[in-house]
Amino acid sequence: MIRIPKRIIDRIVDQGRRENPLEACGYLAGNDNEVEAIFPMTNIDQSPERYSFAPEEQFAVMQKAHSRGLELIAAYHTHPATPARMSEEDIRLAYDTSILYIIYSLQSEDIKAFKISGEKQVVEVSVQVLL
Repeated sequence: MIRIPKRIIDRIVDQGRRENPLEACGYLAGNDNEVEAIFPMTNIDQSPERYSFAPEEQFAVMQKAHSRGLELIAAYHTHPATPARMSEEDIRLAYDTSILYIIYSLQSEDIKAFKISGEKQVVEVSVQVLL
């Protein structure tokens, strides 16, 4: 399970709407699977169907999170026109098995979390929204 404050989900939604029709993306950080901070990032793919982080921006976010005593818990992105599910492209590009992958669908207005194994097996993880 991952616990995400509603205010952080609201920021994901706002970013997704601003960057629509492109996928919006970033990292969520915290401790013990409870999100405390959001780090919006640039989708350098500029695509409505996939996202990538710029390595220098990714490194800067990792340093900023660690300097605040936080761990990177999840990478998030939006699906502008499809459900909140791991697409084949999402699974193929999910290299980091130590984090969760959060998807917010602008189409269905829901959020889901997934864990990816090294063998590319996908398991849905429950999301608890904290008020």
